[in-house]
Amino acid sequence: MPIKVLMPALSPTMTEGKLAKWLVKEGDTVESGDVMAEIETDKATMEVEAVDEGTLGKILVAEGTDNVAVNSVIAMLLEEGEDASALEGADTSDAAPPPAAEEPNEAAPAPEKKAEPAPTPASPPPAAAPAASSGGGRIFASPLAKRLAKMEGLDLGQISGSGPHGRIVKRDIEQALASGTGKAAPAAAPTAAGEAAAVPPAGIDEGMLGLLPEYEAVPNTGMRKTIAKRLTASARDIPHFNVTADIEIDKLLGLRKELNGREGADYKISVNDFVIKAVALALKRQPDCNVAYTDDAILKFNRADISMAVAVDGGLITPIIKDAGSKGLAKISEEAKELAGKARDGKLQPQEYQGGTFSISNLGMFGVKSFNSIINAPQGGILSVGAGEQRAVVKDGALAVATLMSVTLAVDHRCIDGATAAAFVKELKGILEDPLQLML
Repeated sequence: MPIKVLMPALSPTMTEGKLAKWLVKEGDTVESGDVMAEIETDKATMEVEAVDEGTLGKILVAEGTDNVAVNSVIAMLLEEGEDASALEGADTSDAAPPPAAEEPNEAAPAPEKKAEPAPTPASPPPAAAPAASSGGGRIFASPLAKRLAKMEGLDLGQISGSGPHGRIVKRDIEQALASGTGKAAPAAAPTAAGEAAAVPPAGIDEGMLGLLPEYEAVPNTGMRKTIAKRLTASARDIPHFNVTADIEIDKLLGLRKELNGREGADYKISVNDFVIKAVALALKRQPDCNVAYTDDAILKFNRADISMAVAVDGGLITPIIKDAGSKGLAKISEEAKELAGKARDGKLQPQEYQGGTFSISNLGMFGVKSFNSIINAPQGGILSVGAGEQRAVVKDGALAVATLMSVTLAVDHRCIDGATAAAFVKELKGILEDPLQLML
């Protein structure tokens, strides 16, 4: 019988993803280990390998489809000796219902209905038999059924499912089309050219709608939703404590110039590479800052895995320089460039951005003097690095000019005390102002 090809879970937290591209087509022979498709998660694009062998009989989820739930059936493989007729009547329903907490709310009523005259509460209009849901208004339907319903303009909330657990499958859509049921109400047209929708986007007061200029609603990507969710939780739940210091980096810049100018040098060390190495060394000297808070215990890490914030299209990601304290500047520079490139291309593997014990966010290249970062939970601290700039300073009672770089450490005050944070910043300042310590 045909073999189901399921949407894989490419990370422990993945619940859905985008089927970005098929690398095989219907009729192709597939062997175990062959790369079949590219899947976009909220962090990266990854290749999916076949776990069975056979002939690709039918693609059920077209490339470019968003919000494909983990364990959804995305294709069917024909075993040896089978032909396309074996697909007729084959069960293409999902292996398991998608996680209710993450599935898009496709059963929600269309927003424009709020602008229509509502019936009196005592006489609600009769509703069609509801499809199986998770209890929160979310509908269980296979990706193929969702796609067909969208193409035909059907309201899944008016269709009863006949698949496992009451899930709506292809045959339910076909029956709805044949009987003429499930047609969604047409969307209300704007009252004037260029006028905004009658109901404002969530988070905007309806009374403000008429005061807004014309706008374009750009749907949030999976990455943007994840960033919003995690940073909101961090800012809300973690008591941030900030410590700022100015660090003189003239010696560091001189050492950098000397190292990069060496004959035969095949590397170009950046200031950020020095900062990564210095942070790892400072964490070794102040291990109480290399920690994470849990309800039961404070986790103290035995090595410094440094997460570095990298801006990518639509958001940011934090690839990790693992055990940075044991690596030289040239190795850190090489890894940082490689990881940043993979991050911008969406090619990071989960083990390259999940984890980390401490983060660094550097906006110095934008001329930013100083800023405060939000902690990358569950880590205990993050260092914000500003631009190095020449400023007037007083040395031995006389006015002088020095290159200063402002840094701000944000720590989780539940596991890192103020004095501990200050001691770490003092240690980091001493290392960067005397960078020969990094050579030891």
